[in-house]
Amino acid sequence: MGGTSGAISDYTRPIVSDGSTNQAMFTGIVVDTGTVAGTWGSAARSFRIEPARMPDGLQVGASIACAGICLTATTVDPAGFTVDVSPETRARTTAGAWQTGTRINLEYALRAGDALDGHIVTGHVDAVARILGVTESEDSRIVRIGLPDAIAAMIAPKGSIAVDGTSLTVNAVDRDGFAVTLIPHTSRVTTLGTLASGTLVNLEADILARYVARSLDRLGSGEVR
Repeated sequence: MGGTSGAISDYTRPIVSDGSTNQAMFTGIVVDTGTVAGTWGSAARSFRIEPARMPDGLQVGASIACAGICLTATTVDPAGFTVDVSPETRARTTAGAWQTGTRINLEYALRAGDALDGHIVTGHVDAVARILGVTESEDSRIVRIGLPDAIAAMIAPKGSIAVDGTSLTVNAVDRDGFAVTLIPHTSRVTTLGTLASGTLVNLEADILARYVARSLDRLGSGEVR
């Protein structure tokens, strides 16, 4: 598994978000959850999302990480906003399964001066993975997640990973999967508290790990110059 030269196109070209042309940045600190209140269209499907708490000052064109996918608000009103999701993104993220009633994690793009409390997240999903199991450990939950080949070279113990847009620390890694711990607060304020075996989640590897994996792959293939 992992970073062979044949996987370069996988881990150096993450799924491009449907967000704006500006490079938005997030921290993986989920600020709210929202509910899909409606969906329409066929090609570039539109989704209406209603947050539990609508943020002040949200404007059309704002970048929003929705379950870890950087999307652009196309309409905004006092109760919610609309985003458009391309067929490519729907096919390669969990957005393809969104329907009315689906709950998703939300984070709004960083502004100058905001604290970087999690880790650098771009909202570009690298892979979709399946939950392999969830176990209780005292007051926390240990979640084991399948390890896609495309990002295996970028997952390491004590490293960072964004799961449905939530910044988490990797506890352990083996050939088939990796484990993260959900503290009670994370389980309460994000959608991760409802994860169960078989659930699909969006993964974004740490951006620094992506560049290290790219460099090592080029060194191994003799491409560095």
